[in-house]
Amino acid sequence: MGNIQQSTCSVIPQHMLRHMALHGDVHQRKRAAETLSHTALLTAGRAAFFRGVPHAAAVPHEKQRRIFDAGGETSLPGMLVMTEGGTRSTDIEVREAFDGSGAVYDFFDKVFGRDSIDDRGMQLDSTVHYGVHFDNAMWNGKQMVFGDGDGKLFKRFTSDVAIVGHELAHGITQYTSALKYQGETGALNEHISDASGIMVKQFLLNQSVTDSDWYIGVGLFGPGVHGIAIRSMMHPGTAYDDPILGKDPQPAHMRDYVRTSDDNGGVHINSGILNRAFFLAASRLGPFSWVIAGKIWYETAKFKLRPRSGFQDFANATVITAGEKFGFGGAVQRIVAEAWAKVGLPTPPGLMQAPASGLGRPLAGKTAAIIN
Repeated sequence: MGNIQQSTCSVIPQHMLRHMALHGDVHQRKRAAETLSHTALLTAGRAAFFRGVPHAAAVPHEKQRRIFDAGGETSLPGMLVMTEGGTRSTDIEVREAFDGSGAVYDFFDKVFGRDSIDDRGMQLDSTVHYGVHFDNAMWNGKQMVFGDGDGKLFKRFTSDVAIVGHELAHGITQYTSALKYQGETGALNEHISDASGIMVKQFLLNQSVTDSDWYIGVGLFGPGVHGIAIRSMMHPGTAYDDPILGKDPQPAHMRDYVRTSDDNGGVHINSGILNRAFFLAASRLGPFSWVIAGKIWYETAKFKLRPRSGFQDFANATVITAGEKFGFGGAVQRIVAEAWAKVGLPTPPGLMQAPASGLGRPLAGKTAAIIN
């Protein structure tokens, strides 16, 4: 467990909360400051979860969910209120957290044959009603944490299964590539979670690539907010434009890559470039995102990434995976390569050719260390 990273991953980025802290009314500024503070505390405490704590084996390929209620406090996990086979709660956030984590488990089990977060039947724990008007949801390295939202800018964070899928996918990344959560690598980490979250939602609703809205966090904003969701994978940078929360800063192309010290180096910002590439590839490879594009993305994230992999590493590796799974030089591999080129990440032509032997092909840069 020594390679597990120590960064709390939250769905609402720091830049949005900081804009809220500067431009909101007195109550909104106070809530933004408190959310930022509690997020930092959860981050600081995350390392302790892994110091000498073994992961108990659960029953393979059976969902093991537990939902806790923090009751407005900030101590985790809170009071146990719902378990497998127990009485179904009347609390909508408890039910949504339970059903959402179940949907994520089912997706990864049925589509990719993965047995929970760690692929060893890890128990899925979630805490709802964390803090007072806590405006965030996050994976803290051990469990899910959901705030209620303030009711005006943000509604309950359990409402969109794409958010649940996004956050639990951070746990999967934690147990596979252990990607860092800073700069380009952190944006790749965020992208893998967005791609996972949207696929979970599409799978649950049986949506094709043309049926899906490709939004993360639909229904999360309060009625007065000028926005549809927190991110658009189809059109990054267009999800919201609000005087209190700010304007969606996500670029859709490498020429607009944002260099910033905020948001852990723009992890929730520059992920838009990769999100757009996944949308482009999945839209052409359909009819369902998880069948071809999703398989390529999952296999690449699981087997071909390292803790400091970057955008070009991932783009190159998906092209290679596409060739391995669906034929070198074939239509699938060409579509994946074209999607990357459209967002400013063209891949070397040599990746379209099958390796001469099972020993792999010579590659330049960081990708060589990843593939070979």
